[in-house]
Amino acid sequence: MSQAIRRIAISTGGGDAPGLNAVIRSVVLSALQRGWECLGIRDGYNGLMTPDVYADGGIMNLTRESVRGITHLGGTILGTTNRGSPIAYPTLGDDGQWYERDRSDELVEKLNTIGADALVAIGGDGSLEIANVLSQKGIRVVGVPKTIDNDLAETVVTFGFDTAVSFAAECVDRLHSTAEAHDRVMVVEVMGRYAGWIALYAGVAGTADAVLIPEIPYDIEKVAERVRVRAERGRDFAIIVVAEGARPVDGDRSIVGKTIGQQERLGGIGHQVAGQLADLTGKETRTVVLGHLLRGGSPTTHDRILALRFGSAAVRAIAEGCFGCMVALDPPTVRYVPLSSAIARMKTVPLDSDTMLTARELGISFGD
Repeated sequence: MSQAIRRIAISTGGGDAPGLNAVIRSVVLSALQRGWECLGIRDGYNGLMTPDVYADGGIMNLTRESVRGITHLGGTILGTTNRGSPIAYPTLGDDGQWYERDRSDELVEKLNTIGADALVAIGGDGSLEIANVLSQKGIRVVGVPKTIDNDLAETVVTFGFDTAVSFAAECVDRLHSTAEAHDRVMVVEVMGRYAGWIALYAGVAGTADAVLIPEIPYDIEKVAERVRVRAERGRDFAIIVVAEGARPVDGDRSIVGKTIGQQERLGGIGHQVAGQLADLTGKETRTVVLGHLLRGGSPTTHDRILALRFGSAAVRAIAEGCFGCMVALDPPTVRYVPLSSAIARMKTVPLDSDTMLTARELGISFGD
């Protein structure tokens, strides 16, 4: 099968994550070792869908020189996007309304036009759903799991998660001293739309007093009680870590809005929790929203190595003729799993996991 490959394309889609450039470098160098040419598609698939807006036609020729020195860099040299999915492309109708249109057949044609013998699709659940559609339409695809939320099934962990958690935990550490100095309740909102991995790990590592995650609808009164108990023990401050997708037992997630061709945007839950805690406890509260700070910066050593392993494994999968698959960490190895399995479900925090049990035994409240 490797003799049939002459040129591969690489795409990075969805939200950026530390380690993307490391994957790109690993794919390119591993492919060049086999004598393959590498093309990078700009901004997800926009480089192919709207090539006229790019000076280079939306395609970057990836060489040893173009990927030199990028392993430690955050972001992606190819650019990325979380809108304009080719399977739900925003299109202005004759009636002046915006609609989502399936342009995947057009994308398949364009991939064939540039002579891509295979595609390495690096992304989260949305990007890998697109990759699965392309695979079903005959494109030889290998997926690479990427999300700071760590919510992709079939892989133990995704690159970007360790970097995001490390930064979030550092921020929680810093907030302890100022919270104690002012006897304040500090509410830290982190990313995590439907899964609470970042909030849980950062909260446990940063010794938070309460962690609110999407998997457990919270009762704000129980969170307030945790703050009161601390005050009775002479600890007049508290740290609350909240995932952006957390929701109260009697309410929904805090949705900012949704536009055609894009996922719903969440935000505001941190301010909501802080306001309620101020009313219930009488304590001064402050909110810190880490947001996109979690996506930026240089990847940790863990994420660099994982990203490099994933990139190299993706090229090996192509060489072995394993298409319609995703590379996945299954310590101590990286294995191949069907794309359809990877996107079949979201990997949420198991409520009986050791980390959850540890958190509860440390006295962390989940508002339940």
